[in-house]
Amino acid sequence: MFLMAAIGSAVGLGNIWRFPYVAYENGGGAFLVPYIVALLTAGIPILWFDLAFGHRFRGSTPLAFRRLDKRFESIGWFKVGVNFFIAIYYAAIIAWAALYTIKSVNHAWGDDPESYFMKDFLNADPSSTYSGNVVWSILIVMILVWLLCIVTLATDINKGIGKMTSIFLPLLAVMFIILVVRALFLPGAVDGLNAFFTPNWSVLSDPHVWIAAYGQIFFSLSIGFGIMITYASYLKPRTNLTNTGMVTAFANSSFEVLAGIGVFATLGYMAAQQGVQVDEVASSGIGLAFIAFPTIINLMPLGGLFGILFFGSLFLAGITSLISIMEVVISAVADKFDIERRRAAVYTGTVMAVLSCFLFSTASGLVTLDIMDKFTNNIGIVFGAVCALLTVGWITGRRREMEQHINAVSSVRVGPFWQFLTFAATPVLLIYFLANEIITLINEGYEGYSSTQIGLFGWAVVAVMLIGSFVMPLIPFRGAQYLDGLATSDYGVPTGGREKGAPNPLAAGK
Repeated sequence: MFLMAAIGSAVGLGNIWRFPYVAYENGGGAFLVPYIVALLTAGIPILWFDLAFGHRFRGSTPLAFRRLDKRFESIGWFKVGVNFFIAIYYAAIIAWAALYTIKSVNHAWGDDPESYFMKDFLNADPSSTYSGNVVWSILIVMILVWLLCIVTLATDINKGIGKMTSIFLPLLAVMFIILVVRALFLPGAVDGLNAFFTPNWSVLSDPHVWIAAYGQIFFSLSIGFGIMITYASYLKPRTNLTNTGMVTAFANSSFEVLAGIGVFATLGYMAAQQGVQVDEVASSGIGLAFIAFPTIINLMPLGGLFGILFFGSLFLAGITSLISIMEVVISAVADKFDIERRRAAVYTGTVMAVLSCFLFSTASGLVTLDIMDKFTNNIGIVFGAVCALLTVGWITGRRREMEQHINAVSSVRVGPFWQFLTFAATPVLLIYFLANEIITLINEGYEGYSSTQIGLFGWAVVAVMLIGSFVMPLIPFRGAQYLDGLATSDYGVPTGGREKGAPNPLAAGK
């Protein structure tokens, strides 16, 4: 059950929606090099770390860091803040997928999916900091998305994650493979594939390409911002963490590369039709998937049916990912204030839903989403990951403990090389890339957006995360039982914590 939940969290919109546009904006084929490096040197090692940390300290992310050392509860709350902001914009993309499921019936996007997406569907207004022009179809579907997720989390997450993932993830994979195969036979597809697989080596000297690669790995694998820590806290005392991590990582990255193949093959076709270069074909990077896949669907027999199945499955895969993101926030609130899960889901989910609908259902929503995605991933996730690794590895000196915990429960054993990658090489690289990213954003801005837009939806978001991370630890945990020490077996495997009565959202089917 946990493996399906983990794959459901990792595989979804991040692969199909985010990876192609991040690759497109960061050198195409050149992006694959830092992406693979990031997967092997940081993605898998940190995924193992997150699973081991959550399994060892067995609590919501802030509680797990408090159990590590009460001085570092703030790191957990920073990660909760990252999840909060990802969730509020993620719901908008899920709503787009739901609406495109309906629009697939009659190919409502017509012969120009890009123009339709920007003008007719989003009614995009990139110049406004906040537009009062509500796109009612998006607002209505976003409300329904939030209701579905809140009800699922407030009642029984087992059925919500397990059943939806087990049914619709395979369906999404089948539909996706069919679409990609069709894209490969489009005129000009080879040019697109060449753009995807031929590295521009000069781009590799750009630190921003590297930080984008690490940010994408963290985002799509659900590592570095508390999801896997929270999920691992619900596992049985003896669980094979390394096998689960490797299966999740390679399933995720295989899906992403497949997405890149399909999208870039389609971009090659679009470039051939317009007589331009592949890197000039799409003006909206962040909406690339909603331009490329309708283009393929237009050219397929029974395209409407495939569109319904594809976007419908994408919608449900997105729902499972959103539920996992919300779980980090809700479990933290439930632990902190000692309230039942249902109330935590309703109260917290309602706040997130209101803010989400307010920001992302208007004509300015695309710009807001683009900026918030940039800052939460390239700064928020990366900064939170660095703080966690340095704190566990060096400030508290628990490197050996994490290694022993993994080896006590897993078939693939780790050692000094894992410690080096996780606690030394990766933090050093991330600090360098993060510093360059922050300096560039300060000096050059982002995508030509106004300083007001970037300040409000970028820097202010990071500031809120930081302020929350300092304020929340000042509020005492209301449930004293949550602060109990962890009893351990002879092998260092925790036997306390979650087992003392906390709800287990992954217990069904065990």
